[in-house]
Amino acid sequence: MEQSEQIRDLKAEVARLEEENRNLVSRNMQLSDQLCMWYEFRQRVNWLKNEMLNDMQRLKRADLTDDGELFAAIETRLEQNFDLLKGDFDASSVSELLGISQARLVKLFRNTTYRSCDDYLDFLRLMHAMQLLREHPEYGIAAVSEEAGFRSVRTFQRRMNEAVGMSPVEFRMMVEKGR
Repeated sequence: MEQSEQIRDLKAEVARLEEENRNLVSRNMQLSDQLCMWYEFRQRVNWLKNEMLNDMQRLKRADLTDDGELFAAIETRLEQNFDLLKGDFDASSVSELLGISQARLVKLFRNTTYRSCDDYLDFLRLMHAMQLLREHPEYGIAAVSEEAGFRSVRTFQRRMNEAVGMSPVEFRMMVEKGR
């Protein structure tokens, strides 16, 4: 009887150890999966980081004599940080941002867009303002003007009228009728 109790105890211990082993193997598999996901995540982060660094280097090395590359650099920088267009951001700010002379900037815009840099910046502000008017009917005209980076509501209204032939209020009413 003593021997059969020992055998039973040993079998119970073996069963317990087998269960513990299954639990450890399962936990090991979970940790292995997490490690793989972490590794893939790190690879993606490193890839994105390298892409961003390459883009920054490409912008720094951009051929400042090539109008297309220079204009693309302006668009890229302004798209990446629309907040630059707020406040007193103007042609001199763009030339400082890119490290080029104002004369070079004037020539670029004359050759590329047939307008001034300030007109182009106001165009970008206007596009943003129109988006705000469509997406945020709760915003007042002054709030839209400020958020879009115009120096004054009057400038916003004038630019809007010049571009689309209607005031911001009329544009908003047209958008709301279309909904």
